[in-house]
Amino acid sequence: MSEQIRSLTAQKIEQARAEGRTAFIGYMPAGYPTIEESIEAAVQLGNNGADIIEIGLPYSDPVMDGEVIQKATAQALENGFRVADVFHIVKEVTSRTDAAVVIMTYWNLVDRMGVDEFSRRFAEAGGAGLVTPDLVPEEAAEWFEASDKYELDRIFLTAPSSPEERVKLTVESSRGFVYAVSVMGITGARQEVSDAAERVVQRTHAAGAPRVCVGLGISEPEHVAEIGSYADGAIVGTALVTALRDGGPEAVGEITRRLVSGATKN
Repeated sequence: MSEQIRSLTAQKIEQARAEGRTAFIGYMPAGYPTIEESIEAAVQLGNNGADIIEIGLPYSDPVMDGEVIQKATAQALENGFRVADVFHIVKEVTSRTDAAVVIMTYWNLVDRMGVDEFSRRFAEAGGAGLVTPDLVPEEAAEWFEASDKYELDRIFLTAPSSPEERVKLTVESSRGFVYAVSVMGITGARQEVSDAAERVVQRTHAAGAPRVCVGLGISEPEHVAEIGSYADGAIVGTALVTALRDGGPEAVGEITRRLVSGATKN
């Protein structure tokens, strides 16, 4: 894993580790239900225990997202959200919280703006890195160049189906942490965390990754505690977006506090 450049997400995960915690990463869709409310929700996340905030860019064909997040991003787009709006959101959130802020985006949105321009504007807003679910390292030459130029983290994904060579390449290409997908298919809160998660994390650690965080399916403090027994961070999305939908930004703060209670290791 490339670590020559100062990594904000690595710092946050290592700080949590030093404090005996599992790092907590919370996902919020940009512009949902409005731009200002999405800012307030992310601030609630950061000020109630999230180490890293993952802001999702709404996309018209979100192949990985479950129903709750799909509906949220569709509403953001219907309300007129534009990709450039995310830089305002990131700047506001980074100025009001201590959390590192990353963007999760389908690569077409970055490519359309221009990889260098997107990276520059994101870095200027205080952003830490990008999670790129549909970008593979073999096709990421422009992103490698821009992320080094602007000192941004490259967060690639690995899954239960990834062959050993793919896991190794993902680890070598990532900076900050590797995002381990614990189940095949779309996102969504589940009653239990997939037992495949631990195997994915073990394989990724074995390939040399110093930090591996698990996403997809986390909805309870017990899930965070379970993941913390083998992973470096827990990523929560659908449960937080549901709270925002049903109770507004304050509900996001409440559920964050509850979920983070599972992060402290005994």
